[in-house]
Amino acid sequence: MAEEVAQEESQKPKAGGKGLIIALIALVVILFIAMGVGGYFLYSTISKVQSGATTEQTEVKEEPVGKEFKASINELVLNISSAKGRVQLMKLSLSFSSSDKTIESIMDTYKDEIVDVIIAQVSARNSEELLTVGGKELLREELLSEINRAISRASARAGKPIDNPINRIYFTEFVFR
Repeated sequence: MAEEVAQEESQKPKAGGKGLIIALIALVVILFIAMGVGGYFLYSTISKVQSGATTEQTEVKEEPVGKEFKASINELVLNISSAKGRVQLMKLSLSFSSSDKTIESIMDTYKDEIVDVIIAQVSARNSEELLTVGGKELLREELLSEINRAISRASARAGKPIDNPINRIYFTEFVFR
C-alpha cells in the first residue's frame, strides 16, 4: 500500500510539471510575438518620422535662395551693469547678412545710427541676461528690428527709402571683461 501511495505522489508532480512547462513555453512564445509586433510598429513609426524629416529638409532646399551679402561692425566696447550694480566692459562684434548687394555702403552710410541702436539695446540689459542663450537671442531679434527701423527712417529722410535691408545678425565676438 505504501508503494501505491508513493507511485500516486510521484505521478501527480509529473502531470503538473508538464502543464507548467507547457504554460511557460506558451508564455515565452506570446512574449516573443508581442516583442516582434512592438518592434515592427516602433520601426515603422521611426521610419515614417525620418522620411517626413527628410521631406521637409528637401522642401527647404528647393526654395530659391538669393545671394547673401555681409557687412560687419567690429569691436564695440560697451559698459554693462550686472544685477548687483557692478559695471563690466563688453566687447561686441556683429556681422549683418542681407540680400541687398549694397549692404556695405548702407552700413557705412548709416553706421552712426546703427551703433546708436546697438548701444541703446545692449545698455538696456544687464550682464546676467546677456549671458543666457535666451537673452542673446532676444537681443539679436530686437537689434534686427531696431536697426532695420533706424536705417528705414534715416534713408527716408535722405530721400532714398530702404526697407528692411538686414535679414540676419550674427554675434562674431561677445566677451565680458
